[in-house]
Amino acid sequence: MKLNANDHRRHARRRLPRFVFDYVDGGAENEDCLRRNVDDLAGLHLVPTALRDTRHGDTGIDVFGQRWLAPLGVAPVGFSGLVRPHGDTLLACAAAAAGVPHVLSTPSNDRLEAVREAALRRNPGAVQWMQLYVMGDRAIAEQLVRRAREAGYGALVLTVDAAVSGQRERDVRNGFRLPFRFTPSTLLDLALHPAWSLGMAMQGRSPSFVNLSEADDGATSPQLQAALLSRTMDRTLVWEHLAWLRRLWDGPLVVKGLLHPDDAALAVQHGADAIVVSNHGGRQLDAAPSTITVLPRMVDAVADRIPVFVDGGFRRGSDVVKALAAGATAAFVGRAAVWGMATGGEAGAHGVLAGLVDDIARTMVLIGADRVADVSPRHLLASLSTAQAIQTGDRRG
Repeated sequence: MKLNANDHRRHARRRLPRFVFDYVDGGAENEDCLRRNVDDLAGLHLVPTALRDTRHGDTGIDVFGQRWLAPLGVAPVGFSGLVRPHGDTLLACAAAAAGVPHVLSTPSNDRLEAVREAALRRNPGAVQWMQLYVMGDRAIAEQLVRRAREAGYGALVLTVDAAVSGQRERDVRNGFRLPFRFTPSTLLDLALHPAWSLGMAMQGRSPSFVNLSEADDGATSPQLQAALLSRTMDRTLVWEHLAWLRRLWDGPLVVKGLLHPDDAALAVQHGADAIVVSNHGGRQLDAAPSTITVLPRMVDAVADRIPVFVDGGFRRGSDVVKALAAGATAAFVGRAAVWGMATGGEAGAHGVLAGLVDDIARTMVLIGADRVADVSPRHLLASLSTAQAIQTGDRRG
């Protein structure tokens, strides 16, 4: 029985070949940052307020003129097609059915137009955003932005914390790279996971980064695909270049991958419409702090001028409510949704998201919050270790 995201993770581990599971599940170096994301959330406690009218139980929020059924979204996840064929579409449709946003990754394996069309068929009000990496050839970014605008994506999410790839040692040990090279151990791994292997074989081709090219067949060079997998980005990109994106994109512009309050303030100064407090799920800088410990400082730096979103380590609806109490507008999940997709396709991902929404609603009632706006810092109590982490960050900020 799969009742929560961690149940789906255990089943996904059995279904997926090791190199695929490790790609999704792993972090950088010692994976300390990955663990901090989860542990520091666990170190926060919610303090109920009693005898409050909670008859409405309204989890909805309004963002950029669109209604979300809960303060929850699906973060961009690259290479989802490696978990299941058309994984990007499955995640987008699951989010649409749950009434929460989905962010399509630049290294996605389904054409962005097809993903958008599928989500709209599932829910005509589907909220979808497009994540953007800026590689050395900025013409790639320009065509992606134009196509996303034409397809009706609601926001552009510029990811800024991956100028180079983190040292993901699980991937190195598994020989995970493009183009794939099958070793005897990899072939044995595939044989031990026949359901996954059969699904990939029926797809007829290996997943590729089809959105790097405007061509309908998505044909791109192996070198370019390898560069995207290894996060070979434009390292000359600076805050002033947000003006370049503004000339290409007239919708909401979100900057993802910020951890320092100075950067939060700069994002506002340079016209960003929102930020995502993120350490890339612990996959980039292993020495980085957990997102929940820096979140209050980021909220203070923004000073209610733009929404502040957060990701990193969210596994339960109560985790999301903790982020709301710390000042976040909403929280995004990546691995949790992918684990659900791994075990049950669209239905599995939807099950995880619907479970999180139910958890959020239940937790809000239990702490005496009738609406999302009722959740506040008075509901939050930090354990000694988490409080020290937050206070240390305040002194250094």
